[in-house]
Amino acid sequence: MFKASHVCGLLLFFFLLALHGPVLAGHKDRPPKKGILLVAFGTTVPEARGALDHIGEKARLRFPGIEIRWAYSSRIVREKLAAQGQDFDSPAMALARMMDDGFTHVAVQSLHTIPGEEFHGLQRTVQAFSGLPKGMESVVLGLPLLAEPADVEACASAIMASLPAERKTGEAVVLLGHGTHHPANIYYSGLQYSLNRHDPLVLVGTVEGTPSLDDVRQVLKDRKISRVYLAPFMAVAGDHALNDMAGDEEDSWKSVLGADGLTCIPVLRGTAQVPAFVDIWLNHLQAALERLP
Repeated sequence: MFKASHVCGLLLFFFLLALHGPVLAGHKDRPPKKGILLVAFGTTVPEARGALDHIGEKARLRFPGIEIRWAYSSRIVREKLAAQGQDFDSPAMALARMMDDGFTHVAVQSLHTIPGEEFHGLQRTVQAFSGLPKGMESVVLGLPLLAEPADVEACASAIMASLPAERKTGEAVVLLGHGTHHPANIYYSGLQYSLNRHDPLVLVGTVEGTPSLDDVRQVLKDRKISRVYLAPFMAVAGDHALNDMAGDEEDSWKSVLGADGLTCIPVLRGTAQVPAFVDIWLNHLQAALERLP
């Protein structure tokens, strides 16, 4: 079922299409123009945007000569930023602008972690723009970080390669994912299964899904861990990392685990800052570009 925000976004798109109909009517006669649209959930934390800048720069280096644009999929994030005087397009608005600017072939790359609600909302938007008689010739969607079995193993390897250098034997690392009630939440458990084969003291937990914080606490207790590194398993170290994970409130992961007697060391680095994770996203973008006619 469509969420209200997705319905509103698509209605806005079709309104824009009607408004610009005369301009768009000649798109089939325009010369080919390829573009990339990077779509992140978004962040309201200024310091966290460097992670997105990093992946944008890596994309420019890997795909020179192709214009890159941005969109944020989270309506709440866009509204908060707009209240601060910062405007970020929704995916539908960004694609409408690209269509109006003469782009004929666009690869939309999801920078989400799993193929959950945000990704499927983006998928519906891309489908709405595909095959329009007065629109772009081809719009394709690149998969999120975890989308195929090979991605799970690649992410596990990326995690192992980017663990804190100062970590000692017997110390745990807990990765905080967003989590969701969407069936795609299963990817977190799949990642944990893969990590168990590398290092059983590298644990995955989620804010809104499973494994939960209580699941993580039980494992740490059973294994008699006394020191743990906390790191976000999200593209950016934004609000969830700063507050839910590393905040001073009594319900933050740092506080809860601290009350359990553990020493907690937050590592505020998003996956979009780590080259091995960025490579997975850009490999998906490469595959999407190769699907463009």
